[in-house]
Amino acid sequence: MSKRETPTTPPAGPARWRDALSDERIAHLIKNAFRGTSRALQDRLREHSVQYSHWTLLRVLWQTDGLTQRQLSDQAGVTEPSTFTALQRMEQLGYITRQKMPDNNKEIRVFLTVKGAALRAHSVSAAEDVNRLALSGIAAEDVAATRRTLVAMIRNLEAQPVETALPKAEKARPRRAAA
Repeated sequence: MSKRETPTTPPAGPARWRDALSDERIAHLIKNAFRGTSRALQDRLREHSVQYSHWTLLRVLWQTDGLTQRQLSDQAGVTEPSTFTALQRMEQLGYITRQKMPDNNKEIRVFLTVKGAALRAHSVSAAEDVNRLALSGIAAEDVAATRRTLVAMIRNLEAQPVETALPKAEKARPRRAAA
């Protein structure tokens, strides 16, 4: 290439992004892995007409049916308004029923229907397929080490309130109002 020629953009592709990620922050790597597994699961669930947002709630209900909407929201890690909206749709689809409790009319519990329970076989199979795909070619000891590391990270983050985890300079900086 002569001095007057401009270099071409390096080729994009798997090798390029892998090189870029080799020294990337762990949070960014986790985010990218999550996006990839979520996208793969969404594709597989769609084949069985199950929405990803419903999967998140169904997964909890398959383990513990009859939770309150708040309990379901907390266990699924979903905001209460999002849970409420998803439950409305799931009720329309015949996956769940919501029932007021006789001893407390304000308390509404969520129960799976036969149709909602039947979604488990295909949905769990889809999730297991994505896990197998994501972990293919990775040594069992590496998977075990990754699990231990992620669990430790989750515990560390849960134990630390968000505000106290921020560096002092960031805490002192005034926050901008959203435009």
